[in-house]
Amino acid sequence: MTQDGKGAQQEGSVSAPQAATSSPLLRLVLRAIASAGGWLPFDRYMALVLYAPGLGYYSRSDRQFGTFPSSGSDFVTAPELSPLFGALLARQVGQALQATNTDCVWEFGAGSGALAAQLLDGLDGLAETGQRQTHYTIVELSGALQARQRETLARFGDRVRWLDALPESMRGVVVGNELLDAMPVQLLAWNGHAWRERGVVPAPERPGGSGALRFEDRPTPLRPPVEAGFVPGSVTEIHPQAQAFVQTLAERLACGAAFFIDYGFPEREYYLPERVGGTLMCHRAHRADTDPLADPGLKDITAHVDFSGIALAAQDAGFEVLGYTSQARFFFNCGLATAMEAAQQRGDWPAVAAAQKLVAEHEMGELFKVIGLVKGAPAFDAIGFRSGDRSHRL
Repeated sequence: MTQDGKGAQQEGSVSAPQAATSSPLLRLVLRAIASAGGWLPFDRYMALVLYAPGLGYYSRSDRQFGTFPSSGSDFVTAPELSPLFGALLARQVGQALQATNTDCVWEFGAGSGALAAQLLDGLDGLAETGQRQTHYTIVELSGALQARQRETLARFGDRVRWLDALPESMRGVVVGNELLDAMPVQLLAWNGHAWRERGVVPAPERPGGSGALRFEDRPTPLRPPVEAGFVPGSVTEIHPQAQAFVQTLAERLACGAAFFIDYGFPEREYYLPERVGGTLMCHRAHRADTDPLADPGLKDITAHVDFSGIALAAQDAGFEVLGYTSQARFFFNCGLATAMEAAQQRGDWPAVAAAQKLVAEHEMGELFKVIGLVKGAPAFDAIGFRSGDRSHRL
């Protein structure tokens, strides 16, 4: 039994009865395959099953985020795990707001709204920043998630606004927690002679309607960014959509900074020959499996982040890298030890235990990384990277 990026237990595929499969979404996927000539690249399949309006995993009214399976959730993110996540991140965001002379925080893919609430509370408590009152903009494609966020953030009134698309121009500090890992990826398979792109096709019908989809590989000019001595049968991911997002963000952000927190590796660790199966993973009921074609729309699909690719795309588009480090080092730099000591003195042992999961090496501390970027303002000594910066490893 092992842990994956979202902390889910990996015990093989967890599939609901076929009657629970999203038949309308499956029909949509099959129509998309037919329209594409009988073969759909995996990134287009992933986009459909995660984001198709009203049908995709993040477009449904289900409760994806939560601490325990009993809540009906599929996985836990750090803000649900511990309020210290947002409280400490607020210290870095507050410094960045001051350094860029801006007063708006932008969050992309705000989930349940827990991080937004923690950041706003944390920023309100940082009187020493000298900032004007902070406003908060959430860019959220899912109407179902917007509704949940509005409920969570109602007490902040008109300080919070929602958009369903990236604006043409923006100023402020951008945050994205477990955002990049949910962006569609392309799959590449090495057969020992050539790279082939992995796509989705209809599978032969079976009794009960199971196994409606299968993988099929086709020739492609695409390649991983490194030649790493891959063994035959290896599968890996490339991330053009995440990199394009960062480039577009740079084009639209006139002045500000950005901080992305996610699980992933620099390029030299991402494309190790030993990582024969890649990093693609699914999450459901706090269990992890590796079959993205089973029960489409009823579970999350993610891939780890290639932080080198993100950094290069950002620099090419005009960002400067402020720093890159592990989540553990970032939060210790932002004052986690002091916060945990205060919790111990209060006797708040559940808070201490939850905070430890943020930084424990076998939990989130090492697998999750933080990258900071700045544009339109001078680079500054970001507090989250003052010790243990790993930018040289990107």
